[in-house]
Amino acid sequence: MDDPYGFLRYPRQEARKEKVPKRVRHWHEYVRVMPDRQATRQANRCMDCGTPYCHSACPVHNLIPEWNSLVFNAHWQRAYRQLNSTNNFPEFTGRVCPAPCEHACTLRLADCPVTVKSVELAIAERAWQQGWVRPETGRRKNGKRVTIVGSGPAGLACAQQLVRAGYAVTVLEKADRVGGLLRYGIPDFRLEKTVLERRLEQLRAEGVVFRTGIHVGVNMKPGDLLQSADAVVLACGAEQPRAVHVPGCELGGIHYAMSYLEQQNRCTAGFTIDPDRLIDARGKDVVVIGGGDTGHDCVGTAIRQQARQVTQVQYHERPPHHADVLNYWPEPAPQLRIADTDAEGCKRIWGRDTVAFDGQANQVSCVLLQRLQWVRRTDGSWHKHRIHEPPQRLPARLVLIAIGFAHPVHTGLLATLALDLDSKGNVAASNKTYATSIEGVFTCGDMRRGQSLVVWAIREGRQCARAVDSYLSGYSELPYV
Repeated sequence: MDDPYGFLRYPRQEARKEKVPKRVRHWHEYVRVMPDRQATRQANRCMDCGTPYCHSACPVHNLIPEWNSLVFNAHWQRAYRQLNSTNNFPEFTGRVCPAPCEHACTLRLADCPVTVKSVELAIAERAWQQGWVRPETGRRKNGKRVTIVGSGPAGLACAQQLVRAGYAVTVLEKADRVGGLLRYGIPDFRLEKTVLERRLEQLRAEGVVFRTGIHVGVNMKPGDLLQSADAVVLACGAEQPRAVHVPGCELGGIHYAMSYLEQQNRCTAGFTIDPDRLIDARGKDVVVIGGGDTGHDCVGTAIRQQARQVTQVQYHERPPHHADVLNYWPEPAPQLRIADTDAEGCKRIWGRDTVAFDGQANQVSCVLLQRLQWVRRTDGSWHKHRIHEPPQRLPARLVLIAIGFAHPVHTGLLATLALDLDSKGNVAASNKTYATSIEGVFTCGDMRRGQSLVVWAIREGRQCARAVDSYLSGYSELPYV
């Protein structure tokens, strides 16, 4: 510990955010990168705990106390090397990760954890500005080929690890541009696409070949895929949305979150959308069903489209403003946090279940919500009961369903290959070998794990790369998380 009193000298101070009236009028990022002086002070708050729970809580096991100390001592380049050794894309996680490391920080017990996420982003952005992020092309090619299907964070991490190990790597993407979830799932106000583009340029310089518009199972035969390389990695994500099967769900104006977010991301990128297909919140009462990150992205998008009113419906009860963190730490405590979308004008409704949609002329006009009561069973699990009272009618001209994803899409590629699936409908593969039921075919990311975080996708891609390297070469020098 460089300064044993740092956590007492300096209070927790988060990165600056653009004020609400300005940020809701554009699509650019509104969270600023911490200036060096602020990042240095926040890094100085790290207690360098004997057992760093932040390290174990991070899916890629970032060496957080180490690079905090390096930042405090102004060794920024060494800090980046530490960060880069565990995380291929810290500029992504520094923007969109919910920071489980901060929940596990010892200072979380005093409700003032180290601003790990902001320091991470400060390191990453300084590395880009200083030119420390360069293509790593020194490894001799081994003559073996790997084809990766899907260019989201898992596929990109796997590709980068394998190309650095000497493999000829080709990434197939069904969309017209590379990036998957990073490209079309996350709004620009959280992750501007220039951030993605500069990283893709690095991967191309390292030797990764990208082919867009290739939808395996649609315009490419799975058999041709299997013959294209010595090993195949499926990193296609979990794109099958959880459906809401209630009366009126077929009405116009009801859309799944990803259809809405992808369309707006295309608009932001300069694409022209057919007016008959346009999903526009302007001047409408919007209801977003679901309280996760995707739901918040829908809310922020609707607000920037100048919706009249945006309401977010969450089926679980409102958490308390204060909770005994010690009862949960190092796991997150159920505690109410004011979201950025709250400040932007979103209204949140808690403890309600969507039971029906109503409308006229095939257009939704309101959402019917039933109040819930949550009862804890003897085994510790929670069960919801609908309270018998008239449902609440919530006006809505646009409804966005953001209740998550069930599993990968089973039609097309998976159906043709007849891969084994697990009990949840994901492609079956262990977290050691990442091997599917077909020889030479591997899987990683949400396709194997189920819907999860970007940082988990990066970990999965790294781990899968090591598994593929071991399979093809008999051993691997790639890092094991």
